[in-house]
Amino acid sequence: MTEKCDWKFVPGELDDFLSDKGHNAMLGLCYHAHTPDWVELAMPWQERLVNDRLTGAFASGPIMALMDTAAGVAIYPKRGGYLPQVTLDLRIDYLRPTERGAALICRGECYKLTPTIAFVRGIAYEKSPGDPACHVTATFMLL
Repeated sequence: MTEKCDWKFVPGELDDFLSDKGHNAMLGLCYHAHTPDWVELAMPWQERLVNDRLTGAFASGPIMALMDTAAGVAIYPKRGGYLPQVTLDLRIDYLRPTERGAALICRGECYKLTPTIAFVRGIAYEKSPGDPACHVTATFMLL
């Protein structure tokens, strides 16, 4: 783990990173909001990411990618920079189908940081954090 430094979380830098290449860019993941305790990323609704054409609900793969990325990003402010880490464990509980046409927002909160492991929890929702579609818990190895 690094020492605390003068690094500041800059949403524009995160958006540049997310939109550059790979699955984050393909899914359209982008910064949504943050506080010192949590970070939110959003994934816009896209027909090609739908699992059920009748309901318009997102498939589980894009949801997992969003939640894994948001959980990982939530660690950066706690560590004081964009430092390497690896997902060790990721559990997602699906509470309900997502809504057709609505962006999915994932809030990740790093609630415990040890010298080698970060513990994160979070939710995914469309309109209100009080009505989550999914819960996530994850652990990350800090490199």
